[in-house]
Amino acid sequence: MKDILIKNYNERFKNSTAREVLAFFLKEFKNKIAFASSLGAEDQVLTHIIVSIDPSIKIFTLDTGRLFPETYELIEKTSNRFKINMEIYFPTTNHVEKMVKERGINLFYNSIENRKLCCNIRKIEPLHRALKGYEVWITGLRKEQSITRNNNALVELDENNHGLVKLNPLINWTEEQVWKYIEQYNIPYNKLHKEGFPSIGCQPCTRATEPGENIRTGRWWWEMPEYKECGLHQK
Repeated sequence: MKDILIKNYNERFKNSTAREVLAFFLKEFKNKIAFASSLGAEDQVLTHIIVSIDPSIKIFTLDTGRLFPETYELIEKTSNRFKINMEIYFPTTNHVEKMVKERGINLFYNSIENRKLCCNIRKIEPLHRALKGYEVWITGLRKEQSITRNNNALVELDENNHGLVKLNPLINWTEEQVWKYIEQYNIPYNKLHKEGFPSIGCQPCTRATEPGENIRTGRWWWEMPEYKECGLHQK
């Protein structure tokens, strides 16, 4: 039944703007929809649109404990600019302590298995907690970001996340559109974007990229492109 609903949504909104899509879903699901922001450029655009439609919508982020100082600064700036109380979810302390004790503080460099374990504890488990009881979650995914996202759609069924409906309003936006919107509305963004960081995650797993490189090249740069997902958006 949900598959049919997802298909109908994609057909209905295939020519709609991101604002039109969000306006419908925010009204339709109201207290059952939440926005998971990673504070990336796309997420800042979505925060602006969502707050302008309904500032009561839950907006949250995940603090893995390994973020850049600039990301923490942006959390503060975003909360102040939009007058919102961005909720912050942390990993479970004893899970982190056990992982680090057994595999080391920077275990993620040693194997994909270790890296995925770290992402699971620091990101995926907190995300599940944040979305418990909700029916729809909004993300800033764009197809242009990486080869692992080429097949993502505007509306999807997220089987990895309690079967929630996953809404990607900017899925077909280009990087140029994102930055044009940010400049037009003077939206705060992470300073690292202007220092060669198109995609920003945890500090040990993110580096600057060279001009012309893929947007996600700076994330987990020691791995093959097809593995470069933390699991939040893995199909």
